[in-house]
Amino acid sequence: MNRFCLMVSLVVSLLITNQQTFGAVANTEFPKFIISCDTLPENQILYNGRVWRNLYTAVEEDQFLFSHEFLVGSVTMRGRTYPNVLIKYDIYKDEILIPFKPAGILQLNKEMVDSFSILFHNREYRFVRISDSTDADMNGYFNEVYCGKTRLIARYVKKIEKLADGGKYDKFYQINKIYIATDEKFRTITGKKDLLRIFSNEKEPVRDYINKNKILIKREDAESYVPVLRFIDSLQKEGMF
Repeated sequence: MNRFCLMVSLVVSLLITNQQTFGAVANTEFPKFIISCDTLPENQILYNGRVWRNLYTAVEEDQFLFSHEFLVGSVTMRGRTYPNVLIKYDIYKDEILIPFKPAGILQLNKEMVDSFSILFHNREYRFVRISDSTDADMNGYFNEVYCGKTRLIARYVKKIEKLADGGKYDKFYQINKIYIATDEKFRTITGKKDLLRIFSNEKEPVRDYINKNKILIKREDAESYVPVLRFIDSLQKEGMF
């Protein structure tokens, strides 16, 4: 271990010791530590971020997408992809975490992340980071569900339901926000009516396709929109509209 890694190890140890001694405050912002102790130059970009500590252990459920366990995935940072990385995605803070020694868990430097993927139940979920939107709600990590002539993305968010006053613990709950991009503009979609409104020129054949194939579009299930979007893209490709 070189001098820099030794110095980071000592600082992290002191930080963790102080947190354990004095306890954690929910709104505490820990100082940033740029940690790059890997001896391989190509890995030094990956191990870049700050020490993460769970400040919400008193809240029921958890703040992660899919699982509180680390899941296999990949991370692309500044154009370089790192495969077979263990990842947790904190959708309360919209941050991705990886295991790291000696700190325990590292919160990656979001400004350096281009995209990442997570493998869950034999399926890969790909997330991209949007950072140039004038709408603050449209900046952050989004699941790229469908990418054709139209683009469908989803944002998964967890919030805390305040229950402490009733003698119960606060609890995490999840909401899903779905967006369709047409002409480089993202629009919120909450069901079939929104879909038909956005694609008003194709309204009749799209409605017929949904009814004929008995497609059930669910409000917060982004995947339920995909067959219809594929059909819409096929109509536009054939020049029917």
